[in-house]
Amino acid sequence: MHAFRLAPLSLALFATLTVPAYAENLLSIYETARGYDATYQSAKSQFEATMALSEEAKANILPTVNLGVNGSNGQINIIDSNPAQTNRNFTNQGATISASQPLYRPVNLALYEQGKKQALLAPAALLIAEQDLMIRTSQTYFDVLNAQDTLTFVQAQKSAVAEQLASAKRNFEVGTATITDTREAQARYDLVIAQEIAADNDLRVKRLALDQLVGKSNVTPNPLASTTLPVLIPADVSPWIEQALETHPTLKQLKVALEVAELEVKKAQAGHKPTLDLTASYGYSDNSNGTTTTATTSKATTGVIGLSFNLPLFGGFFAQNRIKETLALENKARTDLEAGQRNISQATRAAYFGVLSGLGQANALQAAEASSQSALDANKLGYQVGVRINIDVLNSQSQLFQTKRDLAKARYDVLVGGLKLRQANGTLKAEDLQSVNALLSQ
Repeated sequence: MHAFRLAPLSLALFATLTVPAYAENLLSIYETARGYDATYQSAKSQFEATMALSEEAKANILPTVNLGVNGSNGQINIIDSNPAQTNRNFTNQGATISASQPLYRPVNLALYEQGKKQALLAPAALLIAEQDLMIRTSQTYFDVLNAQDTLTFVQAQKSAVAEQLASAKRNFEVGTATITDTREAQARYDLVIAQEIAADNDLRVKRLALDQLVGKSNVTPNPLASTTLPVLIPADVSPWIEQALETHPTLKQLKVALEVAELEVKKAQAGHKPTLDLTASYGYSDNSNGTTTTATTSKATTGVIGLSFNLPLFGGFFAQNRIKETLALENKARTDLEAGQRNISQATRAAYFGVLSGLGQANALQAAEASSQSALDANKLGYQVGVRINIDVLNSQSQLFQTKRDLAKARYDVLVGGLKLRQANGTLKAEDLQSVNALLSQ
């Protein structure tokens, strides 16, 4: 009776623990990662903070208005020489509103211009974070597919070696082969078992990395449906470099950093200049029963408008040294921009030729796969007729499956390399993932 009561609970627990894996394509995984990845979410928050900071800079050229309110109660005891004593309570209340508008403040104007530059930095930084997420997502996606292929090929090789081991044992039993063939096949089989364990663990680790990226469990990427790899357009490295120098978000950041440094020099130079503000205030005071000096009740309003002028005369050589500092930082920003242009040109060139090399390797490995298959078939036939030995067949099998693994990895590397090329020249966008996604099974 108790067994029947426990059975539904056991089945429910088993169903909970065995959550089926579901397949997703590259775009859907990327969109999920956009909403979960902590690094990208941090970049979004920084984007919002930087945009708010740029708006804060407007305060440097806008007027300021302040309201002040005061109130107090007091008591005074006066003892004259007669002596007659006078006791009196009094209340003072008042309010003042004041405003100030900068008319000529070079430092404030430079701060305002720097704030506007900050608004240009924010989108570039967010775009860099988006491109980084695309690459991390694509790399993790194809790492899982590559690990799956490796495990599949190792398992296929294990089956082939097991078949060859069984054949060697049969031939030894009937006296047509030596014990050496059996031992060679057994050694190769044991080696493949070790490779299978390593491949299975590598697949598990790669899947965990993908699950962590998207915040889900048992995510299975759709496999590659087409073996046709995209070609590079344009088929020359120069346009890629020219485009990088024009549009790369990192270079945009460095250019803005140089402009900010130039404004910083203007701020330092403004340390010698005067400032002029328009000021205005309006106040109201109510003194009930007088003040500490008089017993007369009074009410008064005051209004003042004027100009406030300030001319710095001597500040301990701070302004002069500040100018030297900002000029040096401006030169540094200019040098950083030049270094960034060189580095991005080199990175784009390296990524371009990396994709070209990958395409060549994939084509060569595809031809090598067909050749390795023919060599294996020939060695099997030669082994059957006695002109080849067992180790020849085993070596041919290893060569074939190694070529298959290398070919699959080369294809994945070309696809990811194409995305990295676009990241290197700063043009990577979600539409590029769509073109890769079209090669996957849907």
